[in-house]
Amino acid sequence: MSSRCKRIVSAVAGFGLVAASLLLAADEPSFTEQQKVDFLQKAQVVKSHQTSKGVTSPWKLTLSDGTVTHDALFQPVNESDPTKQFADGHTEINFKDKWQYNIAGYRIAKMIGLDDMVPVYTSRKWDGKDGSLSWWVPNVMFDEGDRIKRGEHPPDMDSWNHQMYDLRILTQLFYDMDPNLTNVLIDKDWKIWRIDFTRAFREFKDLPLKKDLVMCRKDVYPKLKQLNYDDVLSATQPYLTKGEVKALIARRDKVVQILDQLIAKNGEANVLF
Repeated sequence: MSSRCKRIVSAVAGFGLVAASLLLAADEPSFTEQQKVDFLQKAQVVKSHQTSKGVTSPWKLTLSDGTVTHDALFQPVNESDPTKQFADGHTEINFKDKWQYNIAGYRIAKMIGLDDMVPVYTSRKWDGKDGSLSWWVPNVMFDEGDRIKRGEHPPDMDSWNHQMYDLRILTQLFYDMDPNLTNVLIDKDWKIWRIDFTRAFREFKDLPLKKDLVMCRKDVYPKLKQLNYDDVLSATQPYLTKGEVKALIARRDKVVQILDQLIAKNGEANVLF
């Protein structure tokens, strides 16, 4: 990799980031994905606390099935507004802030092989409200916003940059409207986790920041190309509308087009890792 590419790639250059810096209080159980889903849906809520970070201030729930105790993040936000006026003066048409997008985001990340950077999400009703419930990310050191403030640098620049390129694929594909960096979490192994997609999946067919697309994982690239409308619609029902899925596929087309152009210009070895 060139010296230019070995510089730290920051999520600041990406588009739209959101939600909470999270810490785990107990040992991490070795659960499969389905075991995590079952636990999140069925375990008893033994403690709750509303967090202060993030736009929607989600709830930290402590769950227990009598044997295992683990934390989870509950987000019941479900807001729509034809014209949303923000404090900074900007306006968004057809504004949506919905817990359903968290589950859709996780399922699509699985389809393209990037679920290793998104915690398990499922649905659950708690305290009389429907919402998304996610596996609490363990051993988090800080979020990306705090990392930048503290001037912390990853020990392995290449690994960090590759993770950031993965993150940018998700950001461009999902079109997230919230620029909050607290939804990019960094654990003690410097592994990046992406949480909170409640303001994603806008129906724009262009990309938010084309120049952010620089490289892509070899295993993700073919899965991106194979993604199709019918499969995505089926996987994300009832959480995404047909219009939202069509827009996502249109953005996917542009992501693949840019990657293909980069491969033709720079060579596959300099684009796919």
